[in-house]
Amino acid sequence: MTVLELRNIYKTYNQGEYAVPVLKDVSLKVEEGDFLAIMGPSGSGKSTLMNIIGCLDRQSSGEYYFDGESVQEKSDNDLADLRNRSIGFVFQNFNLLPRESARENVELPLVYAGINPKERRERAEKALRDVGLEDRMEFNPTQLSGGQKQRVAVARAMINNPRILLADEPTGALDTKSGEQLMRLFTELNSNGMTIVMITHEPEVAQYAAKTVIIRDGVLLDSGREDYSDGL
Repeated sequence: MTVLELRNIYKTYNQGEYAVPVLKDVSLKVEEGDFLAIMGPSGSGKSTLMNIIGCLDRQSSGEYYFDGESVQEKSDNDLADLRNRSIGFVFQNFNLLPRESARENVELPLVYAGINPKERRERAEKALRDVGLEDRMEFNPTQLSGGQKQRVAVARAMINNPRILLADEPTGALDTKSGEQLMRLFTELNSNGMTIVMITHEPEVAQYAAKTVIIRDGVLLDSGREDYSDGL
Protein backbone atom coordinates (compact mmCIF):
# COMPACT_ATOMS: atom_id res chain seq x y z
CA MET A 1 0.00 0.00 0.00
CA THR A 2 1.29 3.47 -0.89
CA VAL A 3 1.71 5.73 2.14
CA LEU A 4 2.71 8.86 0.27
CA GLU A 5 3.24 9.94 -3.31
CA LEU A 6 4.76 13.14 -4.70
CA ARG A 7 4.06 13.97 -8.33
CA ASN A 8 6.07 16.62 -10.18
CA ILE A 9 6.73 18.74 -7.09
CA TYR A 10 8.27 22.18 -7.51
CA LYS A 11 9.15 24.55 -4.69
CA THR A 12 10.22 28.15 -5.33
CA TYR A 13 11.01 30.82 -2.75
CA ASN A 14 10.74 34.50 -3.57
CA GLN A 15 13.66 36.64 -2.44
CA GLY A 16 12.86 40.22 -3.36
CA GLU A 17 12.59 40.41 -7.11
CA TYR A 18 14.10 36.97 -7.58
CA ALA A 19 12.47 33.55 -7.62
CA VAL A 20 14.78 30.87 -6.24
CA PRO A 21 13.90 27.31 -7.32
CA VAL A 22 14.63 24.77 -4.58
CA LEU A 23 12.81 21.63 -5.78
CA LYS A 24 12.44 20.80 -9.46
CA ASP A 25 9.99 18.21 -10.75
CA VAL A 26 10.39 15.82 -7.82
CA SER A 27 8.37 12.61 -7.94
CA LEU A 28 8.61 10.02 -5.19
CA LYS A 29 6.52 7.12 -3.95
CA VAL A 30 6.90 5.54 -0.49
CA GLU A 31 5.21 2.22 0.17
CA GLU A 32 4.11 0.83 3.52
CA GLY A 33 7.08 -0.77 5.28
CA ASP A 34 9.74 1.08 3.28
CA PHE A 35 12.93 2.37 4.91
CA LEU A 36 14.14 5.16 2.63
CA ALA A 37 17.21 7.37 3.02
CA ILE A 38 17.38 10.71 1.21
CA MET A 39 20.94 11.95 0.75
CA GLY A 40 22.27 15.22 -0.59
CA PRO A 41 24.85 17.93 0.07
CA SER A 42 24.06 21.17 1.86
CA GLY A 43 21.70 23.30 -0.20
CA SER A 44 20.47 20.38 -2.28
CA GLY A 45 16.84 20.80 -1.19
CA LYS A 46 16.62 17.75 1.05
CA SER A 47 15.31 19.66 4.09
CA THR A 48 12.72 21.44 1.95
CA LEU A 49 11.64 18.07 0.58
CA MET A 50 11.34 16.67 4.11
CA ASN A 51 9.27 19.68 5.20
CA ILE A 52 6.85 19.11 2.33
CA ILE A 53 6.62 15.38 3.06
CA GLY A 54 5.96 16.23 6.72
CA CYS A 55 3.26 18.79 5.83
CA LEU A 56 5.31 21.57 7.44
CA ASP A 57 5.49 23.43 4.13
CA ARG A 58 3.51 23.43 0.90
CA GLN A 59 4.82 22.91 -2.60
CA SER A 60 4.58 25.68 -5.21
CA SER A 61 3.14 23.24 -7.73
CA GLY A 62 2.65 19.53 -8.19
CA GLU A 63 0.57 16.96 -6.34
CA TYR A 64 1.05 15.31 -2.96
CA TYR A 65 -1.05 12.36 -1.79
CA PHE A 66 -0.91 10.91 1.72
CA ASP A 67 -2.76 7.62 2.15
CA GLY A 68 -4.45 8.36 -1.16
CA GLU A 69 -5.80 11.77 -0.11
CA SER A 70 -4.72 15.02 -1.72
CA VAL A 71 -2.66 17.01 0.79
CA GLN A 72 -2.74 20.31 -1.08
CA GLU A 73 -6.51 20.48 -0.67
CA LYS A 74 -6.28 20.41 3.14
CA SER A 75 -6.58 23.47 5.39
CA ASP A 76 -3.83 24.41 7.83
CA ASN A 77 -5.88 22.91 10.68
CA ASP A 78 -6.35 19.68 8.75
CA LEU A 79 -2.62 19.52 8.08
CA ALA A 80 -1.89 20.01 11.79
CA ASP A 81 -4.24 17.14 12.58
CA LEU A 82 -2.58 14.97 9.92
CA ARG A 83 0.86 15.66 11.37
CA ASN A 84 -0.21 14.84 14.91
CA ARG A 85 -2.14 11.73 13.96
CA SER A 86 -0.14 10.17 11.15
CA ILE A 87 3.44 11.52 11.06
CA GLY A 88 6.14 11.05 13.67
CA PHE A 89 9.09 13.44 13.61
CA VAL A 90 12.64 12.89 14.86
CA PHE A 91 14.93 15.92 14.57
CA GLN A 92 18.71 16.29 14.82
CA ASN A 93 18.50 18.49 17.92
CA PHE A 94 15.81 16.43 19.68
CA ASN A 95 13.34 19.34 20.21
CA LEU A 96 12.56 18.29 23.78
CA LEU A 97 11.12 20.65 26.39
CA PRO A 98 13.99 21.10 28.89
CA ARG A 99 11.85 21.53 32.01
CA GLU A 100 9.61 18.54 31.36
CA SER A 101 10.48 14.94 32.18
CA ALA A 102 11.10 12.34 29.51
CA ARG A 103 7.62 10.97 30.15
CA GLU A 104 5.99 14.39 29.90
CA ASN A 105 7.81 15.08 26.63
CA VAL A 106 6.55 11.81 25.20
CA GLU A 107 3.01 12.61 26.34
CA LEU A 108 2.84 15.89 24.38
CA PRO A 109 1.25 14.56 21.16
CA LEU A 110 -1.39 12.84 23.29
CA VAL A 111 -2.15 16.13 25.04
CA TYR A 112 -2.79 17.73 21.64
CA ALA A 113 -4.93 14.74 20.70
CA GLY A 114 -7.13 15.20 23.80
CA ILE A 115 -6.22 11.88 25.45
CA ASN A 116 -7.02 11.69 29.17
CA PRO A 117 -4.11 11.93 31.66
CA LYS A 118 -4.24 8.30 32.85
CA GLU A 119 -4.05 6.90 29.33
CA ARG A 120 -1.38 9.43 28.37
CA ARG A 121 0.83 8.31 31.23
CA GLU A 122 0.35 4.61 30.52
CA ARG A 123 1.10 4.98 26.81
CA ALA A 124 4.12 7.22 27.40
CA GLU A 125 5.59 4.80 29.92
CA LYS A 126 5.16 1.90 27.50
CA ALA A 127 6.78 3.90 24.69
CA LEU A 128 9.78 4.68 26.89
CA ARG A 129 10.09 1.04 27.92
CA ASP A 130 10.04 0.10 24.24
CA VAL A 131 13.11 2.27 23.60
CA GLY A 132 14.96 1.04 26.69
CA LEU A 133 14.42 4.04 28.96
CA GLU A 134 12.28 2.52 31.68
CA ASP A 135 14.75 3.81 34.30
CA ARG A 136 14.85 7.38 32.92
CA MET A 137 11.17 8.28 32.70
CA GLU A 138 11.25 11.09 35.25
CA PHE A 139 14.61 12.51 34.18
CA ASN A 140 14.68 15.91 32.48
CA PRO A 141 16.56 16.24 29.16
CA THR A 142 19.49 17.95 30.94
CA GLN A 143 20.00 14.71 32.88
CA LEU A 144 20.12 12.54 29.73
CA SER A 145 22.87 11.75 27.25
CA GLY A 146 22.46 12.66 23.59
CA GLY A 147 21.54 9.09 22.69
CA GLN A 148 18.97 8.95 25.48
CA LYS A 149 17.46 12.27 24.37
CA GLN A 150 17.08 10.95 20.85
CA ARG A 151 15.40 7.78 22.12
CA VAL A 152 12.94 9.99 24.03
CA ALA A 153 12.31 11.80 20.75
CA VAL A 154 11.70 8.46 19.00
CA ALA A 155 9.27 7.40 21.74
CA ARG A 156 7.43 10.71 21.32
CA ALA A 157 7.34 10.27 17.54
CA MET A 158 5.89 6.76 17.88
CA ILE A 159 3.34 7.51 20.63
CA ASN A 160 0.41 7.97 18.23
CA ASN A 161 1.26 4.91 16.13
CA PRO A 162 1.95 7.07 13.06
CA ARG A 163 1.75 5.90 9.49
CA ILE A 164 5.28 7.13 8.84
CA LEU A 165 8.36 8.18 10.80
CA LEU A 166 10.33 11.13 9.39
CA ALA A 167 13.88 11.53 10.67
CA ASP A 168 15.92 14.62 9.76
CA GLU A 169 19.66 13.95 10.33
CA PRO A 170 18.76 11.86 13.42
CA THR A 171 22.38 10.94 14.22
CA GLY A 172 23.82 14.41 13.55
CA ALA A 173 24.19 15.36 17.21
CA LEU A 174 25.22 11.90 18.45
CA ASP A 175 28.55 10.19 18.95
CA THR A 176 29.30 7.12 16.85
CA LYS A 177 28.15 4.55 19.43
CA SER A 178 24.89 6.38 20.17
CA GLY A 179 24.27 6.79 16.44
CA GLU A 180 24.69 3.08 15.86
CA GLN A 181 22.31 2.30 18.72
CA LEU A 182 19.72 4.67 17.26
CA MET A 183 20.00 3.12 13.81
CA ARG A 184 19.57 -0.36 15.27
CA LEU A 185 16.40 0.94 16.92
CA PHE A 186 15.19 2.29 13.58
CA THR A 187 15.95 -1.06 11.95
CA GLU A 188 13.91 -2.83 14.63
CA LEU A 189 11.00 -0.42 14.18
CA ASN A 190 11.10 -0.96 10.44
CA SER A 191 11.21 -4.75 10.83
CA ASN A 192 8.03 -4.41 12.91
CA GLY A 193 6.33 -2.61 10.04
CA MET A 194 7.09 1.09 10.56
CA THR A 195 7.61 3.10 7.39
CA ILE A 196 10.66 5.37 7.74
CA VAL A 197 11.95 8.24 5.61
CA MET A 198 15.31 9.58 6.78
CA ILE A 199 17.49 12.48 5.68
CA THR A 200 21.20 11.98 6.20
CA HIS A 201 24.48 13.08 4.67
CA GLU A 202 26.35 10.13 6.19
CA PRO A 203 26.80 7.07 3.92
CA GLU A 204 27.32 4.78 6.91
CA VAL A 205 23.93 5.84 8.27
CA ALA A 206 22.20 5.52 4.89
CA GLN A 207 23.39 1.91 4.71
CA TYR A 208 20.82 0.97 7.35
CA ALA A 209 18.01 1.94 4.95
CA ALA A 210 16.66 -0.52 2.40
CA LYS A 211 16.70 2.12 -0.34
CA THR A 212 18.62 5.35 -0.92
CA VAL A 213 17.78 8.25 -3.23
CA ILE A 214 19.97 11.24 -4.00
CA ILE A 215 18.91 14.86 -4.29
CA ARG A 216 21.20 17.42 -5.94
CA ASP A 217 20.34 20.96 -6.93
CA GLY A 218 16.68 20.28 -6.20
CA VAL A 219 16.50 17.28 -8.52
CA LEU A 220 15.83 13.78 -7.23
CA LEU A 221 18.17 11.31 -8.91
CA ASP A 222 17.82 7.60 -9.48
CA SER A 223 18.44 5.47 -6.44
CA GLY A 224 21.42 3.19 -6.22
CA ARG A 225 23.82 2.30 -3.46
CA GLU A 226 26.80 2.17 -5.78
CA ASP A 227 26.96 5.97 -6.18
CA TYR A 228 25.20 7.44 -3.17
CA SER A 229 28.38 8.77 -1.59
CA ASP A 230 29.67 10.34 -4.80
CA GLY A 231 30.27 14.01 -4.18
CA LEU A 232 28.55 14.12 -0.78
